[in-house]
Amino acid sequence: MLVSDFIARCLLQEEASPVQCNNETCAINGASVSVPYLKDWHFVKEYPEYVAYETPRFFCDDWLNLYLDNFKIHIDSDTQQPNEEICCSDYRFVYIGVKGSWTPLHADVFRSYSWSSNVCGKKKWLFLDPSQCHLIFDRNMKNCVYNIFDEVSNSKFPGFSKAIWLECTQDAGEIIFVPSGWYHQVHNLEDTISINHNWFNAYNLSWVWNLLVRDYNEAKDYIEDIKDICDDFEGLCQRNLAANTGMNFYDFFTFMSYFTLANLVLLRYINRRYGSATGSSSTIAQHLSMNLGCLRKTASEMKHVRALEGNHNCVVDITKAFEDRRFSKLFMHVGRTYAMVHEQSHLASDFESSTMSDLMDFNNSKSYTSQIYTPEDLIQFIDNVVAEEEPSVLRVT
Repeated sequence: MLVSDFIARCLLQEEASPVQCNNETCAINGASVSVPYLKDWHFVKEYPEYVAYETPRFFCDDWLNLYLDNFKIHIDSDTQQPNEEICCSDYRFVYIGVKGSWTPLHADVFRSYSWSSNVCGKKKWLFLDPSQCHLIFDRNMKNCVYNIFDEVSNSKFPGFSKAIWLECTQDAGEIIFVPSGWYHQVHNLEDTISINHNWFNAYNLSWVWNLLVRDYNEAKDYIEDIKDICDDFEGLCQRNLAANTGMNFYDFFTFMSYFTLANLVLLRYINRRYGSATGSSSTIAQHLSMNLGCLRKTASEMKHVRALEGNHNCVVDITKAFEDRRFSKLFMHVGRTYAMVHEQSHLASDFESSTMSDLMDFNNSKSYTSQIYTPEDLIQFIDNVVAEEEPSVLRVT
C-alpha cells in the first residue's frame, strides 16, 4: 500500500491497550484487526536527496551498506529475486508502528549488528545472551519460540523456562545497539517511528560466515536425496542458500575480496605517504591491519571447509577493479569513513586529492595478482603485500 494509506489507517486505528501489547491484533468495535506496523521501509534508497539524518560516528564502519551502495549483493543472475532492486538495495530502514505493534523473537539478518534510534515514541526490548540461544529452540534446534509472552510448550521447548531475559525501555531520542547473535523481541509501547540499520564489518565477519556455513549445510541436507540426479548440485545448494539467507559463498567471498583490496590499498598508501604508521596515521593503520587480519582469518576458514575449491570463475579481477568506478567509489568512501572515525581530516583531504593511479600502486609489486578465484588466492595476495612492507607497519595475523 502507499505510505499515505498506511498513515490514514493508523489514524483511524484505536490505540491498543497495554494488555494487548503482546498480540498482533487488537479489538475495534468488537472486531479483531491487525495492528498496523510498517517495517523495512528503504527510505534512504527511495529518497536519496532527502537527507533525513546522518549515521552516528559509532556506527559508520558499515561495510554492508557501503558495498550495496555500489554493488549488487548477488553476483549470479540466477539467484536474483523478484523486486530485488528494492528488497536487497540496502539494510537501512524506517519503522512506523502504532502502540501495540511488535516484532517477534529473532536474531538479525546475516547475524549482523544493528542500531535502532527512536525518532518518537517508546519501545520495550527483551534480549537474550547468545550463550543461552539454545534454550529458545525446540529439541531438534530447528524452530525458535515466536513470542516469549505466549504459553510456550515445555515439551516442545524444554529449555525455555531457563532463559534469562534482559529488558530495557527505549525512549525518543535514544539509540539501542544490538550485538551479533543476540535474540530479541521488541514492542512499541506508544506510537513510534524509528530508524534501523543492519551492518557488519571486520569485527563481526566471522558471525556472518558461521551463519552461511550452518545454513549451507541445512540447505544441502534438505536436498541430499536428489544429489545423484542433479547436474549442478553444488550450484543448486548455493542458489538455495542465497534465497534463504540473503547471500551465498560466492556473494560473500566477492564482498570480502573487494574490502580486502580496499583495505590493502589504503594501508599501503598511508605507509608510503607518511613513511611509517606512527603519530597521526597510526590508529587508522592499526585499524586497517586488524581488518585485514579478520579477512585473512575468515578466508582461511573458507579454505578449511573447501569453499569455492576448484572454482574456475574469476571472483575479482584486480586490474578491472582498479578501472571500475564502483570500486573507486567504494574505496574512497572507506577512506573517508576511517579518516572521520579516527578524526584525521587531513587524510580525507589526501585521499580526495590523490588520483586512483597514485593510490592503487600495485603494478610494480611482486604481490600483484591479476585475478582472485579462491580463498587461497586471497590469502596469498594478503600475505604477499604484507611481506613487501615493513613488518612493524603491516602486521596481519
